[in-house]
Amino acid sequence: MWSIKTFSELTTTELYAIYELRVKTFVVEQQRIYQEVDAIDLAAYHVFKTVNHKIVAYARIFKEADHLSFGRVVVDQKQRGQHLGTNLMSHIEQVVQDHYSNLPIQIEAQVPVQGFYQHFGFTSSGAPFLFNHTPHIKMTKPALQIQ
Repeated sequence: MWSIKTFSELTTTELYAIYELRVKTFVVEQQRIYQEVDAIDLAAYHVFKTVNHKIVAYARIFKEADHLSFGRVVVDQKQRGQHLGTNLMSHIEQVVQDHYSNLPIQIEAQVPVQGFYQHFGFTSSGAPFLFNHTPHIKMTKPALQIQ
């Protein structure tokens, strides 16, 4: 089941499962040491899929200055290859269309998944840079460009 919730709408069990998946992936699996939980969570929309009471796909969507962003895009390692990332992007685009259609989108994508975001109309700009010890690239998409 897919869910879209603000921080205050999350149950404590959902919040725990979100943090567990994010830390398992971005800190442990990718061997990156950084402050994974941050204040952005408080203002974000949280999009996630639950299977058997476990969150298997997740992203957060948030406004920054004059644009929209999303991040912490993750599919549980055991669930990859089942098109959950594509389904997750469809849900992200739905939130954008419903709440932020007038804003351009700017993300900081990990370099290895740059092609995934290009499939959804994002364009890379600038040179890759290190963010939390991992190569990232800035990617943008104009407002009202939902596929």
